[in-house]
Parts: sequence; structure tokens; C-alpha cells
Amino acid sequence: MRIALITPYGREHRNGNWHTAARWARFLREAGHTVRVQQEWDGRPTDLMLALHARRSFISIKAFADRFPDRPLLLALTGTDLYRDIHDNADAQQALELAHRIIVLQERGIDELTPHQAAKTRVIYQSAPDITHKPPTSDRFEVLVIGHLREEKDPFRPALATAYLADHSSIQVTHFGDALSEAMADTALLAQSKLPRWHWAGAVPHKTVLKHLSRAHLMVISSVMEGGANVICEALAADVPVLASQMSGNIGMLGEDYPGYFPVGDERHLARLMSQAESDPAFYAALLSHARIRRSLMRPEQEASRLRQAVAEYEQRITLPA
Repeated sequence: MRIALITPYGREHRNGNWHTAARWARFLREAGHTVRVQQEWDGRPTDLMLALHARRSFISIKAFADRFPDRPLLLALTGTDLYRDIHDNADAQQALELAHRIIVLQERGIDELTPHQAAKTRVIYQSAPDITHKPPTSDRFEVLVIGHLREEKDPFRPALATAYLADHSSIQVTHFGDALSEAMADTALLAQSKLPRWHWAGAVPHKTVLKHLSRAHLMVISSVMEGGANVICEALAADVPVLASQMSGNIGMLGEDYPGYFPVGDERHLARLMSQAESDPAFYAALLSHARIRRSLMRPEQEASRLRQAVAEYEQRITLPA
């Protein structure tokens, strides 16, 4: 089929939506489909639209639904649309009604939907290929944070947590990600000057991030809002356990009984968990054991299969002339 894959962000943004779109385009092309990835639909005839983000892709969603009301429209809820926009934004709400199929990226996402919407929803976990884990450095306990500096990520919570670590701790926290505003950049530079255990690496190539991840002891995700963070998939692919804020999107990825949660916005609790991961081998082993179990949900072959199945439901539909 001819598929228009709409993502609100292009390659230059290097964010989660772009990585998801690029991965899904590859999976669908490998299945024999013709896929065009666009930030806004160009109006060219297409058999199926797969749009990421209800509010940001609404112009394309509405245009496609108006022109081809009987052709399948799949909508993936990727983050802020799931946990904010669909509750208070008319465009996002209309996008949900126009979609023939809704996709969420983790199991708890369905909780945000009405029964009618949930009935047409599928869960497709994101994935990452295996990353060879290399022996971490022995002179320090490396903790990574991966993500652009923006409000929804609560990016400075790990930095604040370092102020509560014991003097003898060898924990060092490195944050990879661009500042999406001048104010965020200024705050990052100030935090770096005041908190010697925290380092802001800025925007670096994805392969560089993965290289550092392969040698890390731990990853922290402190977001207040997540649709299903791909960095969790990458950490688990590298056999690196995660400490995560206890919010729906993270719980949907890591499971209800994961032992590495801290309350949203609680840097003191995060500091205690980081210290425990550093000093308590049994706790670290428990994190790793739970992470390995969840890893089975986030393998590329699983993601590809679920995505292709979602599209295949509509393959037998007769495509009308444009």
C-alpha cells in the first residue's frame, strides 16, 4: 500500500517522534509498502495515513479524512497528546474520532481513553536493537540522562538529586540533549557550575549517546509526562537498568512492580535510589532482573510485527482511484 507517515518533527530535531517515524517507515518498507514520511501531508493520493501526535498532526489528519473518508487513518498517540491534549484540545479530540485505529506506545496509555476510543486501540511498544554492554569504568558510577531540555522532561531533577549524595559517592551524572530554549540553556550552565557531579553534554549524535549508554551503570528518566519513552527501550537494550519517575507512561513501559520508581519531582527520593543502586548489589540486581523481563516486549521484531499487523487489517480494503 501507499502510506503517508506524518510526523510533526523532521530529522533535524532528533527527538522521539522522529526516531519512531524513521523506524516505522523502515519496518513498513521491509513489508513491501511504499512509505512517504512527511511533516505535513502534501495531498498526494495515498491508501493509508499513519499520523504521529493527535494535535500536532491534526491539519494533515483532517485534510486526509475530508478527502478520503473511507480510507484507513491510523493515529499514534506519542506523549503530550495522550496525557494533555486529548483532554483539553478540540483538534486532538477530533483527531481521535476521525481515526479508524488508535495506537498507544505502552499498556497504561489506554487508561486515558474513553471506552469507545479504547475499543479501537492497539498497543505497540517501541523498540531498540541489542546494544553490547561494555564494562563500566571502575572509578565512578556513571548515570546517564537522555533527552532534550524541556519542561515535560523535568530535566534538572537528576541534577538537583546530586546535591543529596554522600561525599564518598562516586556517582557522576551526564545529561545528553539539546536545550530547546535559551532559558533552559542558561539553567543548565548554572546547574553545571554549582553541581560538580552533574554534566550537561548538550546535543550529540545518537551513536555517541548509545556508545556512552553501553558503558553506563544506570539511566534516569525524570519526566512528568511521557507517552512511552524510547530511551527506556535503548537502556534495556544495553542491559542498563533505569530509575524512573512514577508516572503512567513510565509505568506502562517498566511494569507496575518495577522497583526503581521515585515520585515525580522528588529529587531526594531519586538521590536515595541512586545511592542504593551504587552501594547495594541486591537492589541493583533486582533492577536489572525486572528490566530484562520487560526487554522482551521491546524488541524490534515485536514492534515490527505489531505495526505490520495494524496495517494489514486494512490491506484487503479496495483502494479507490484517487
